[in-house]
Amino acid sequence: MAKAIIMSGVCGFKTEVTAEKGDGFTILLDTVSDCPAFKNLNASLKEVDGMACIMDKVGEGSIYEACRINCKHSACPVPMGIIKVVEVAAGLALPKDVTVTLTK
Repeated sequence: MAKAIIMSGVCGFKTEVTAEKGDGFTILLDTVSDCPAFKNLNASLKEVDGMACIMDKVGEGSIYEACRINCKHSACPVPMGIIKVVEVAAGLALPKDVTVTLTK
């Protein structure tokens, strides 16, 4: 099992995603979010093909499709965070934090 805690930034919303390996490269997902755009994500994104997820182009694939239904913010880190936790759960990546540091 792998887990991602995604802090989206100035909006203050937190999304927690648990990813568990099923058969083959099937990854079972459980998402809990403070963000209204992702509150019902479990209804449309319960499982994904981990191998397909890492082969999708940026902004494409089942995770981005499910996330863009209600999230209209193109810089939202939640879809990327879900993909990263899927990679780890599928055994296709090691768990390592991703960071974006913004300054002005």
